[in-house]
Amino acid sequence: MQYTKAIFTLNPDNEVNREILTAYLSALDFESFDETEESLNAFFPIGKVSAELINQVINDIPFTVSFQTEEMPDINWNEEWEKNYFKPLLIGTNCLIRAPFHTEYPQSQYEIVIEPNMAFGTGNHETTSLMIEHLNDLNIEGQTVLDMGCGTGILGIFASMKGCENVTAIDIDSWAFESVVENCRLNQVENMEAFIGDASLLGNKKYDLILANIQKNIIMQDMEKYFNVLNEDGILIVSGFYKDDLEDIIGKASELFLRKLILKEKNNWVACSFEK
Repeated sequence: MQYTKAIFTLNPDNEVNREILTAYLSALDFESFDETEESLNAFFPIGKVSAELINQVINDIPFTVSFQTEEMPDINWNEEWEKNYFKPLLIGTNCLIRAPFHTEYPQSQYEIVIEPNMAFGTGNHETTSLMIEHLNDLNIEGQTVLDMGCGTGILGIFASMKGCENVTAIDIDSWAFESVVENCRLNQVENMEAFIGDASLLGNKKYDLILANIQKNIIMQDMEKYFNVLNEDGILIVSGFYKDDLEDIIGKASELFLRKLILKEKNNWVACSFEK
């Protein structure tokens, strides 16, 4: 299948604005995203998304966005992923993450199969691997788990493999929902339910473990909502932010009397756990 690449430039260009733009663009039929230092790129089958539709979406964005498109060569994208980006990844000593198209990979206690697409979470980003390291250290057998900003569902799938009772996965993007459904099928996970939305979906159900690998401002905004649905002695693990942001995160947790437990750091990204 041949694809078109839409190349978006932002002003101002920063991490938060790129996340906002990605969220807006997810309403259209883009199949994947990637980033360079200069742009955010989105890919779609030729003829699937029109310039008019893109303009309608970006006109509502509260910062300046421009774009151009170019047709991509007709290549096997799975092979490109395998060759150029998504390699089988071993986290720690016992958690392997791979794609369905990988044929050579080491054996591991836990083997998570992720279909690479536009949803965030193949383990290659530092925050995802830090969250998996946190999960690896915990005994969560029989626990209820909430995965906020679930992306591909990789964290919830790992929690299921580690014996939790059930997983609720929530993300604002429809493609994340579809990704969770597909990846649960690939990993034969049957105790995970996905929803499209944000923390406003949280009701009366309580959780023993909450995972939130999201942007800092969302964590700050929603931490009290996480606190309200966290069981006593439950654990909240957060990531998606830099070390420089940690003081603000800890400060917000302290306001809620959450006790800081363990901090993990990799390439200036951090993940931190708290106990209620």
